[in-house]
Amino acid sequence: MSEQGYTKCHSNHYVYLKMQNDGSYIILLLYVDDMLVVGSNMQEINAPKIKLANSFAMKYLGATKQILGMRITRDMKNHKLTLSQSEYIEKVSKRFNMKMPNQLVYLWLAISI
Repeated sequence: MSEQGYTKCHSNHYVYLKMQNDGSYIILLLYVDDMLVVGSNMQEINAPKIKLANSFAMKYLGATKQILGMRITRDMKNHKLTLSQSEYIEKVSKRFNMKMPNQLVYLWLAISI
């Protein structure tokens, strides 16, 4: 990916980042045989998908709603992307017979680019 201009994230080696001169960005998240492409510009998102499709067998599954146990919610109007692990928390709490409080504590993940 580095030959395509992507930089590997220091804290997670499955995440690659590419910043454009105009301030837009692309984030590639790779996990086994899954890839999630996130970016601020749809044309920039499509470019790596086309290049990678020339080298690998790929299938587009549509907009991602869940990955690695995280629910993804998009708020296009406010330009927000929310990740939630509430279903995973509930699953783990049931597995270990933990009672959940009436209100779950939500942790917000912010990625500094």
